[in-house]
Amino acid sequence: MNRRLFLAAVPALLAAGCGFQLRRLDGLPFASLHVDAPHGGAVAQRIRNMLTASKQTRLAASAAEAEAVLVLGQETRSKTILSLSGAGRVTEYRLGLQLTYAINDKDGRTLAAAETIELTRDITYDDAQVLAKSAEEQLLYRDMDDSAARRIMRRLQSIGPGS
Repeated sequence: MNRRLFLAAVPALLAAGCGFQLRRLDGLPFASLHVDAPHGGAVAQRIRNMLTASKQTRLAASAAEAEAVLVLGQETRSKTILSLSGAGRVTEYRLGLQLTYAINDKDGRTLAAAETIELTRDITYDDAQVLAKSAEEQLLYRDMDDSAARRIMRRLQSIGPGS
């Protein structure tokens, strides 16, 4: 019995000793943040949800009452043909997401210069599985939205209000 307990505890101790931690949002250096984004942006909605869930940074309704302003550009999604079969049918697509963002303080000074995020995912395609491939495409776009939102949140964490 003691040997089983020892063998179960060793991997946990090794993982704890190396500094491994699950990915999480530690909090932003701002008391309040306003998200200035075009209507209907999926990345902006994910960022708002993260801020609401964290409870450390207040989501401000306007730029005037916020300590910092996250300015998101238009999200551009793309779908291009990556490869064709010998019969001329599509076998792979490349999905893309492009988004530009900048971070300003409430006076309009730049805290982080404009940066562009470009994400791509490749997807195989089969005419016999149209519904499944459509669902997979939506899942990959959702994954890119989450990835872009997490990248922006990490950038927000890395700057301070006095930067």
